[in-house]
Amino acid sequence: MEERTRAYLRGRFRDYYRRTTITPPPAANEREWGYIPWTEGPGTTMVRHRSLLELGALEDFLERKRPQHVYFSAGRYTDPGASSMSEKEWRSSDLVFDLDADHLPSVTLGEDSYAEMLAKCKDALGRLLDFLEDDFAFEDLEIVFSGGRGYHVHVRDDGVRHLDREHRREIVDYVRGIGLEYDELIETETVSGLGRKTPTERRTLKIDGGWGRRTHRYFMAFVDELLEMDEEDALARLQEFDGIGEGKATATLNAARNNREGIESGNVTVHTAISQLAERFADTAVERDNAPIDEPVTTDTNRLIRLPGSLHGGSALAVRRIDRDDLADFDPMVDAVPETFVGHEITVDVDRGGELELGGEPITISEGAQTLPEYVAMFLMARGRAEKEKE
Repeated sequence: MEERTRAYLRGRFRDYYRRTTITPPPAANEREWGYIPWTEGPGTTMVRHRSLLELGALEDFLERKRPQHVYFSAGRYTDPGASSMSEKEWRSSDLVFDLDADHLPSVTLGEDSYAEMLAKCKDALGRLLDFLEDDFAFEDLEIVFSGGRGYHVHVRDDGVRHLDREHRREIVDYVRGIGLEYDELIETETVSGLGRKTPTERRTLKIDGGWGRRTHRYFMAFVDELLEMDEEDALARLQEFDGIGEGKATATLNAARNNREGIESGNVTVHTAISQLAERFADTAVERDNAPIDEPVTTDTNRLIRLPGSLHGGSALAVRRIDRDDLADFDPMVDAVPETFVGHEITVDVDRGGELELGGEPITISEGAQTLPEYVAMFLMARGRAEKEKE
């Protein structure tokens, strides 16, 4: 990045902070703070181990330093400004989740556009929130667009703030479906009564919530798909599974036809073939419904995370808090564009052009010197795709 470009970004970041009210996180004085300045050279140097007391009033600090990136700690400490973690005296930590589009299995780097990557990341965010709100019943959640490649979720329920790394890892494993065992999703009861000489065991898939509900949903969708097919197609579909030949396929199809109501209630002992088939859909549920979070972020009780309201130095987009009710309509390519950069045009020399979806309309960027809307030019400069030209 050329010095002219760096100076322009730094100056416009200052203008943004002059016009923006930043709401700090809860217990801001108990957290460590860090930032990355607009330094020369290819490397970035993090300034950290600062308390809010040392930085001064947050908005004054941001306007004065106009940093490239700003962070605060998930952890709360007795002495957040101490130079070593042991001296800080850890007290508690938020439970933080990070979804990064670059790490999603559904994203194809080099093929998916920036907007497409973020859309897929938002889908993964929905799955994560399903776990946090439904499976864990967390209530104190803050959802944040990171300003870059994804989303953060901060959980601040009292019951999680004192969890150690190992217990946080168990939560990670759960939402990612790591180590999920089908038998853990089954309730077993002994059934006896008229007509039964000996008690029998009934195995029921837990369908009220959790991975059992997810497994059951995919299994029932498959069962209903089978029942809508003619017999020849249904038997052929069943035989696509490893270990299912013609005989087992016939038994499975008959059991599904005769016992759909029982299967829908979770009873997987209506037939051995049904039980064996249902087990396969636990893997389907994990593959499709897991939340591919960045594990080190969640397990690290000392993690630094981006400050909502600040600017992301790699995109010139804002780190946005998102109300839960507004999430469905949130579009980062529109809603994270700072108003400060809208309504102006500047001249830049574009090194790498292409299609860009920013501000609500697709834009075709050519290479070379040109005048662009400032928010587009800021995005390109921050991402290393353009340099500031003299006006």
